[in-house]
Amino acid sequence: MNLENVKKIMLVTLKWIFICVLTGIFSGSASAFFLVALDWVTQYREHNNWMIWLLPIGGLIIGLLYYYCGKSVVKGNNLLLEEYENPQKIIPLKMAPLVLFGTLITHLFGGSAGREGTAVQMGGAIADQFTRIFKLDNTDRKTLIILGISAGFASVFGTPLAGALFALEVLYFSKISYKSIPLSFLTAYIAYFTVEFWHVKHTHYSIPILPEMSFTTLFWIISVSVLFGLAAMLFSRSTHFWGHLFSKNITFPPLRPLVGGIILALAIYGIGTTKYIGLGIPAIVDSFSNPNASYDFILKILFTGFTLGAGFKGGEVTPLFFVGATLGSTLSIVVPLPIALLAGMGFVAVFSGATHTPLACTVMGMELFGIESGIFIGIACAIAYFSSGSVGIYNAQIVKGAKYHLYQKLRRKNMELL
Repeated sequence: MNLENVKKIMLVTLKWIFICVLTGIFSGSASAFFLVALDWVTQYREHNNWMIWLLPIGGLIIGLLYYYCGKSVVKGNNLLLEEYENPQKIIPLKMAPLVLFGTLITHLFGGSAGREGTAVQMGGAIADQFTRIFKLDNTDRKTLIILGISAGFASVFGTPLAGALFALEVLYFSKISYKSIPLSFLTAYIAYFTVEFWHVKHTHYSIPILPEMSFTTLFWIISVSVLFGLAAMLFSRSTHFWGHLFSKNITFPPLRPLVGGIILALAIYGIGTTKYIGLGIPAIVDSFSNPNASYDFILKILFTGFTLGAGFKGGEVTPLFFVGATLGSTLSIVVPLPIALLAGMGFVAVFSGATHTPLACTVMGMELFGIESGIFIGIACAIAYFSSGSVGIYNAQIVKGAKYHLYQKLRRKNMELL
């Protein structure tokens, strides 16, 4: 290798390191601001429950904002996946402030939504701007999108390893270049440490007691993990169902969250609790030590699917944590495993099934709960992944591999029976 080639490689390497640093710092700072703002609006709503009656107005504001200013970015996470698979146009930077504002409005007035979608969209929009600055081609654009997803996920949850792996795994079957792998990890850690720099704290969980692994323990882990997979399937299909129902029956998009907001406000008033709106972090934390009611996870699926289907903004992942943790907590009444272990397995396993990312979710579980729980978490995520059906929360995600072939065989068998 001659000196000229060495110089060229070094310049390219330095360029990508520089891009990773900028993406990590900007995305991490955006997530830090978002987390602080999200905590503020949540606390304000909890101390002023009358705000829930303004949910229809908040929905109308979001609907009008996206209809007149954000048609090009209304697809959210699916737009990132689509642009990765088939690059067309640079993702508009306005995606970041629009989804930030839309999510804060959703949480301020009492919608049930998460935060991962917001952070990932902000990260993706920020990262893709470097396409123009550095005059990158479509192949390099794909790497930028991975970096944006990695930075957003890692910074909003405080899990850099899982963030990097999630960005790679969610796009795995759309062909990933090898250079994206180390760059994804570098960006994730920079974004993570940026949030740490701003002194923004993440929620901590623990699994204090782990049983001995035996055939009986394995039987129970597999059994509950199938239920976690079915819960993931129900969550995904619920979100798609409500989205289709609203788009089919209300042709003017801004009216969808207005109508949805009216129904949600009445429903929240009717059940007499705010447990199933917002992120639901207190309920998630409580599920690690106290058994939940058997209907908690179902109501969270219903409220979140309806909120997002109506056109409100936010992510799906924290509600998935809620669904999994509360379901696991409920199962502790009849399953002879520690309640915190069941809640922790459900926490990441339902997420695994809904996003088709068992590896990232396993690593996330170890980052959150400790490496000692890895074998239990890994089995739960794998089983939930295979038992959650072929439809996930992201319509644009390409799902192939072992799971794809399994469900193709099942479909063929069902057709033969018919």
